[in-house]
Amino acid sequence: MSPNNIFITEDGSHSMLSKEHGVSYHSKHGAIQETQHVFINAAFHHKLPATSLSILDIGFGTGLNAYMTFLETKKMQIVVNYTAIEAYPISLDAARALNYSTLLKQNSPDDFLKLHELDWEKKHPISDFFIFTKNKKRLESLDFNNQFDLIYFDAFAPNSQPELWQENILRKMFEALKVGGVLTTYCAKGVVKRTFKKVGFAIEAIPGPPGKREMTRAIKI
Repeated sequence: MSPNNIFITEDGSHSMLSKEHGVSYHSKHGAIQETQHVFINAAFHHKLPATSLSILDIGFGTGLNAYMTFLETKKMQIVVNYTAIEAYPISLDAARALNYSTLLKQNSPDDFLKLHELDWEKKHPISDFFIFTKNKKRLESLDFNNQFDLIYFDAFAPNSQPELWQENILRKMFEALKVGGVLTTYCAKGVVKRTFKKVGFAIEAIPGPPGKREMTRAIKI
């Protein structure tokens, strides 16, 4: 995916249009503030206090969720094992063009770029607090069992990527979490919440990021 697909959202941060799905990776209201609200605040901070967390990211996309989580681990000194899934990676040229490290006031973009440059299907200790693995695979081909404290469910919307919102996939997400584990998503559609409940989740409707009244937090009970 080329840098030509990049555009600026309302908080000044970049997002991109997905060539495969024809929609943007983030809200037009702000990529950074969306990630901060939906995944860092509603998921990561929700599980604190903790000395370690295991996180599954569906999917890696621009790398913003992973990068902002990495920065949180440095600040909070929490060990995170982070697994990201992405079937359609963006190009390194596109990753180099993104402005996240500049806006997040990091002196060097190297840590952000490293997330994109590292080999797939391998575990990488990025720091004392962040162990990173990314899988270039379709979610449907993977199985996890009681492995994760958190899932960042950052699939494209149900009308753009309906296959990832089916009961079999959301059941897979339920099975991937430890008991008490948390999944967050910007999506608050009634049919999606009903499917979450059907596979066993308890659902919390919580305030959404700018431009969205509500989002969903699902808890494995």
